[in-house]
Amino acid sequence: MPEEFITLTFPDGAKKEFKKGVSGFEVAESISKGLARNALSVTFNGTIKDLDAPIEESGAIEINTWDSEDGQYTFWHSSAHLLAEAIQELYPDAKFGIGPPIENGFYYDIDFGDESFGQDHLSKVEDKMIELARNKSEFKRRDVSKEEALEFYKERGNEYKVDLIEDLEDGTITFYEQGSFTDLCKGPHIPDTSLIKAVKLTNLAGAYWRGDVDSKQLTRIYGVSFPKQKLLKEHLEQLEEAKKRDHKKLGKELGIYMMDRMVGSGLPMWLPNGTVLRRTLEAFLREEQKKRGYKEVITPHIANIELYETSGHYPYYKDSQFDPMEVDDEKYMLKPMNCPHHHRIYSNELRSYRDLPLRLAEFGSVYRYEQSGELNGLSRVRGFTQDDAHIYCTHDQLKDEIKSTIELTQFVFSTFGMPVDIRLSFRDDNDEKYGGNNEYWERAQQEIKEVADEMDLDYKIALGEASFYGPKIDFIIRDAIGRKWQLGTVQVDYVMPERFDLTYVGSDNNKHRPVIIHRAPFGSMERFTSILIEHFAGDFPLWLSPLQVKVLPISEDFNEYAEKCVKKFEDAGVRVEIDTRSEMIGGKIRDAENAKIPYMLIVGAKEQEDESVSVRRHKMGDIGTFSLNDFFNSVMEEINSKSLTTNLN
Repeated sequence: MPEEFITLTFPDGAKKEFKKGVSGFEVAESISKGLARNALSVTFNGTIKDLDAPIEESGAIEINTWDSEDGQYTFWHSSAHLLAEAIQELYPDAKFGIGPPIENGFYYDIDFGDESFGQDHLSKVEDKMIELARNKSEFKRRDVSKEEALEFYKERGNEYKVDLIEDLEDGTITFYEQGSFTDLCKGPHIPDTSLIKAVKLTNLAGAYWRGDVDSKQLTRIYGVSFPKQKLLKEHLEQLEEAKKRDHKKLGKELGIYMMDRMVGSGLPMWLPNGTVLRRTLEAFLREEQKKRGYKEVITPHIANIELYETSGHYPYYKDSQFDPMEVDDEKYMLKPMNCPHHHRIYSNELRSYRDLPLRLAEFGSVYRYEQSGELNGLSRVRGFTQDDAHIYCTHDQLKDEIKSTIELTQFVFSTFGMPVDIRLSFRDDNDEKYGGNNEYWERAQQEIKEVADEMDLDYKIALGEASFYGPKIDFIIRDAIGRKWQLGTVQVDYVMPERFDLTYVGSDNNKHRPVIIHRAPFGSMERFTSILIEHFAGDFPLWLSPLQVKVLPISEDFNEYAEKCVKKFEDAGVRVEIDTRSEMIGGKIRDAENAKIPYMLIVGAKEQEDESVSVRRHKMGDIGTFSLNDFFNSVMEEINSKSLTTNLN
């Protein structure tokens, strides 16, 4: 009987045949022994699997090392188990809840019973984790029946695991064992504990079991781990730098935004400096959109619930939307997204193929209900403004329009000095998560991939990360201290044209469906601003800075000349102020420096006589004396070019 073979597709599109049942480790080894040594897990058809798990069918595969998100997910999942093993060794009566990986590390919820456990106990647990890691214990997966699983944890008096098992179906339950520790877990895990070389337990918190305030509060231990001590050192340094850059702290100090209890949680108000910053960002994108043929629209903040039921947003996002309100015996909602409004604008008149592509753009405010515990400054709010645009085009125009939106998004992030990683977010096999038919999905995903290949983009494919109405291109930026943030998206949508019965008259005089591209480079003005504040540490480039130049006369005798300098810049649209206080010049400089104003112009007798300015640059100090005209021309060039650095030496 001939052997059965399967075809595995790699992230670069390459395909290779293997025997059915091949393990992820064997696949990695077939590429290189070095890759096999560094492999932590594999992602097969969007699901992360153990390296030794057999692969029984054809599909997409990625070998996960530490440098990949899925690799870190696996590493931190295993580290949570190592934490639990250490706790079991040190506190034998402890009972375990859940211990998942999170975005930057892991945690485990633990019931210590009558035993006290505090911050001063963490270093002892860290030492035990490293001691156990050196045992090189393999993570072994074992299928168990529901009866066996319940018996195992009932014998140990662990009501938390019993509670979890009660909700599971027989035949779907697995245990993982490493060393002397056994845990209810579906995986995946790294091959063995020896890969964990550095651990830091970062924080303690209280956590109610299953989030129920009427249940017992457990101790949540947060941690992070790495395959090298050097990486832990770099991570801790990054955390310290992140504290200095915290947008909540800097946002208050620089007068960017405020929150107010009487206004409501998660509803930021932009202060004068923040409003200047935001309007500058909007003007920047508006200018670029205008060059590319976008037309701006404005839509209301509420709408009839029928609009969102038609789009499908209401059932899909019901839990994250504010409750409907009764108006004239009809239900209305705070607008949770702009898309359906734009679709109705498209339907306002009969469209011809000659009208397409139609590019509608809006800085539209939307409202979504976030749990109070998830609110975080400007980065997680309940009211925010999206830089939304929807492009309605023919199938023949689609690829060119996708390319154009990608180029715009790349241009936006390069302007801020932010490197970009690209992810193609496609659907998985769970039909319940998605609208439309499979034929449309296959076509849209193929077209996105073709565009990415034609543009020679470096991308990875993530199955299961698509939105409910279409595949998308996600842009993940890296900030100045190396953190990753998902921002812009470009989404291809074959579903909404069907739901809203959108049509255009083709050259054959018949009606056809347009395709929609959803596009938002910033994502939301609030979240993007929070990232910008931290990216620049509040030291915005000149073109973005709320106040760009401050003129500092050394005494009132030179106020008139200072005013002359101010007027020259004001007339050119530069944001400039004068400090006429009777304060000593050193105090004026210190205050301007603390306000992170890019340029300080000190003027006294010599400057007045020569029509010059003595220039200080924020964080650089005195950079010399220049004629007023030369400095003015340099400032205008720096602003107009949106330079990230000064043109003056």
